[in-house]
Amino acid sequence: MTGKLIIFSAPSGSGKTTIVRELLQNYPQFEFSISATSRAPRGAEQDGVDYYFLTAEEFAAKVASDSFVEWEEVYAGTCYGTLKSELERIWSMGNVIIFDVDVMGGINLKRIFGEAACSIFIMPPSVEELEKRLVGRGTDSAEVIAKRVAKAEFEISKAEHFDHTVVNDVLATAVAETRAIIDTFLAK
Repeated sequence: MTGKLIIFSAPSGSGKTTIVRELLQNYPQFEFSISATSRAPRGAEQDGVDYYFLTAEEFAAKVASDSFVEWEEVYAGTCYGTLKSELERIWSMGNVIIFDVDVMGGINLKRIFGEAACSIFIMPPSVEELEKRLVGRGTDSAEVIAKRVAKAEFEISKAEHFDHTVVNDVLATAVAETRAIIDTFLAK
């Protein structure tokens, strides 16, 4: 059974999670697809709410048993993926799946699901603004922020692989633009 999916990808710190949370409050038929990861929880993150936190061994076992729709080693030793069971759970309730995934995961999901998926790339206003946002979050070390900024330049080069690109300079404008894209997609 396949329903509709909406895929959000962006460099870390672009504001995609903020936009996704806003949409989830305004579209009752949307349900967030919880990704699995081999990294440890950050801050107040909870297993089964923010991510399914797996050990590296558990993640590898799920890869071996073909339990993922897609997965990626996003940073050295840190994997993220979409469990088939998560999609089945959401579609069985008749809901539309919302993804908040890394850029390569977003490209892979669009390739797998084609016209059933609407992929949206959230673009930061600039790499400098992105770095400022990451520092302001206060969740990562200077070394991690430097890695994320370097990776952002590569990810921005992949925006053309998405159905739509929304620049998140002013949050309210980005949300309104995103809602218009989604409303058109859902009406198909």
